[in-house]
Amino acid sequence: MPYQTINPFNNKLIKEYQTHNDQQVEEALSAAHALYKSDWGQGDIKQRVNVLHKLSELMASRIDELAEVISVEMGKLIGQSRGEVQICADIAKFYAEKAEEFLKPVPYKSDLGEAWVEHHPIGVILAVEPWNFPFYQLMRVLAPNLASGNSVVVKHASIVPHCAETFEKLVTEAGAPKGAYTNLFISQDQVSAIIDDDRVQGVALTGSEKAGAVVASRAASKLKKSTLELGGNDVFAVLDDADIDKAAKAGAQARVSNAGQVCTAAKRFIIHEKVADEFLKKFTEHFKALKIGDPLDKSTTLGPLSSADAVKTLSKQVDDAVKHGAKLHFGGKKVADNPGNFFEPTILTHITRDNPAYFEEFFGPVAQVYVVKNDEELVKLANDSHYGLGGSLFTTDLTRARKLASQIETGMVYVNSPTDTAAELPFGGVKRSGFGRELSDLGIKEFVNQKLVVLAAKS
Repeated sequence: MPYQTINPFNNKLIKEYQTHNDQQVEEALSAAHALYKSDWGQGDIKQRVNVLHKLSELMASRIDELAEVISVEMGKLIGQSRGEVQICADIAKFYAEKAEEFLKPVPYKSDLGEAWVEHHPIGVILAVEPWNFPFYQLMRVLAPNLASGNSVVVKHASIVPHCAETFEKLVTEAGAPKGAYTNLFISQDQVSAIIDDDRVQGVALTGSEKAGAVVASRAASKLKKSTLELGGNDVFAVLDDADIDKAAKAGAQARVSNAGQVCTAAKRFIIHEKVADEFLKKFTEHFKALKIGDPLDKSTTLGPLSSADAVKTLSKQVDDAVKHGAKLHFGGKKVADNPGNFFEPTILTHITRDNPAYFEEFFGPVAQVYVVKNDEELVKLANDSHYGLGGSLFTTDLTRARKLASQIETGMVYVNSPTDTAAELPFGGVKRSGFGRELSDLGIKEFVNQKLVVLAAKS
C-alpha cells in the first residue's frame, strides 16, 4: 500500500510519501548496528535516559500541536489525541526515571558461588506498528529499548506517515544520535528482509492476528525473539449487584472510544440476567446520545473510522452477523450522505456460538450483548474466545470480583473500570492476542540479555 495521509473526516488526500529503497534500508541498519556497538549502546545509561527526559518534555510542551496531527491523519477525537500525547510523555518520563533501577544487577543465592544477573542490550530491534495509536505504539517500543541500549527501526502503518515522520523528528530533537530510532516507509518484502538480517535481534509487532502470525513465524525461522500484541475481543461483564448507571456509561465509552478502534476496547458485553434489561436500556441511551462529527470539534463524541476500507469491513461483519441470526438492536450501517468514514454506533444481541460474529473482533463502534444466569456462565462465555487481551468486571462485591478476575483468561482485568493503560503497568495478552509484555519493568526486559555471572565459591 502507498504511504498516504488521507483525512478520514472527509476522505481528502493531504500528502503522499516516498518509500525507502533497499539502499536506504541498508544505511539505516548499518547506522543502527554501529550505534548499538558504540559507547552509546554499551556505555553509561545516563546519556540515554537524558534523551528520554528531553523527549518527555518536548511532547508535554506540544500537546495541542501533536494531537492535531493524530486527529487529522487517523480521525481520533481531539481530546483523546491529547490524552495519547500525554501518555507518551508519561512513558518517556517513566523509563527515564526507572530504567536504571530496572536494569541493575539482580543477585541470586547459590551454593556455586556469588551469582548475579546483568542486563545488556542485544542489538537492533524492528518494530512493526499500527495506526490506531500512532504515537503511543511507537513510544511503547522506543522508550524501554532506547534506555537499555538497543537501536530501533520502525515500519509504521501506511495510513499514518505524518505521525511516523513527526515522531522520528521528536526523537532526534530530543538528542538521540543517528541510528537510535529510524522510521522506514517500506514494503512487506522489505520487512521480511530486515527480520532476516543478522544485525536485527528482535521484532516487536502490534497489529492484526494475520500480521502477527506472519512476522512471528519469520522471526522464529531465524531464531529471533518476538513480542506480539494482537487483536482482542474483550469482555465487559456486569454483575447483578453492579451500579448500572455507572456500568452503562463506562461501557458505552469503552466501546466507542477512538470510534471503537482499540484492541482493548469493550466488545462483548456479558450481563447478568437480573439487570440485563435495565443495562441494555441505559446503554442504548448513551449510544443514541452520541454526536457524530469532525474530530477536531470538541463537541463531537464519535469520530470517523480510520479508512474507507475499515467501513467496508465493519459493514460486512455486521451484515453477516445479522444473516446468521443476530438481532440488530440499534444502528448497523454506514452513515449516509457523508463523505467521511462514519459508521453508526451499533448494538447486536442474540448472537449464538455458530454465528461468525461470536469469535470475530469488530474494530469499530459495534457492541455485542450477551445475557448469562450466573458467574459460572459468565466465566465460560468470557473464556470461550480465541483472544485473551483484557477485560472489565463491574460489581460492588470485591471478593467476588477478585475470584472472577482470576478465572478470566486474559492478560489484564480491570474491576469497576474500563481497560486502561499506564506506563507503570504491564500490557499484553494470551492466546491469539499475542505474547510478551510492554511497559512497566516487564517491558524493558523483553529485549535484553539477562546474563548470569557466577564467581565460583572457594573450595
